[in-house]
Amino acid sequence: MAGGKQHISVGFQGGQVLSLRVGDDQLKALQKVLGNTGWHELQTEEGPVRLDLAQLVYVRSESSDLRVGFGT
Repeated sequence: MAGGKQHISVGFQGGQVLSLRVGDDQLKALQKVLGNTGWHELQTEEGPVRLDLAQLVYVRSESSDLRVGFGT
């Protein structure tokens, strides 16, 4: 996975949430297909994950460069 890494949470109908770490390119590819139907495969640090796009409710992402304390 080239580029930065993101921690994402993918929410599904029924309330299940899947937490994954993906590269920026994989997150962008997922964002492009949101709202579509069918299956989408993500390459994650944990391995490949296939998502049923019709069941997705939300995708939440966080940057991997977390900071502690006060910053500007």
